[in-house]
Amino acid sequence: MADRRRRDQAVVRALLDAHGRTYAEDAGIRLRDTPQPLYQLLVLSVLLSARIRGAAAVGAARELFAAGLRDPRRMAGASWQQRVDALGRGGYRRYDERTSTQLGDGAELVEREYGGDLRRLREAAGDDDRALRGLLQEVPGLGPTGSDIVQREVQRVWPDLAPRLGEKALQGARRLGLPDDPKELVRLAGDADPAALAAALVRAALDKTIAQELTAEPDGS
Repeated sequence: MADRRRRDQAVVRALLDAHGRTYAEDAGIRLRDTPQPLYQLLVLSVLLSARIRGAAAVGAARELFAAGLRDPRRMAGASWQQRVDALGRGGYRRYDERTSTQLGDGAELVEREYGGDLRRLREAAGDDDRALRGLLQEVPGLGPTGSDIVQREVQRVWPDLAPRLGEKALQGARRLGLPDDPKELVRLAGDADPAALAAALVRAALDKTIAQELTAEPDGS
């Protein structure tokens, strides 16, 4: 049992060292508990929800933000074509037209219902996890997968949500031969950021070569 735990801890440490960057970091979002970065995380989560490469979603988010669409007022105020063009520059072409509409509609919802501040969405949900998921999923383009993405990334600044790993992260844990219990995974990670752990596990779920590299037996020759 002790040997197994040491092995699991070593795998988690190696995983975090190699892949422990959140998707928000990759998209250039300096996540804080303030309206603009929280909204940017919401946009990124909508983009990541589609069946498209994560790199394309991150690139598209960067292009939207570079175009000045960093808050719901500016996103809603942009033309549909401006959003399409920014998505295209980021390599997000397969779903660009539909996603442009979703981003415009979602920005209007966030402005109308929460005054552009997603902390009000959280307040509306209270301590009810189901209510939080439900309110997030009211945002166009943000289904169960997107809700998981928001929660696993935002726990960095909403630490009372932790641990929020989501099913995709638990798939990564199973691929690595780790336990698929969120609390045990956090214990194995020690004082590491649960958001970074979740992102690293998701990458392991999406890329089987990560598990092959981290769980390969050392060469004894």
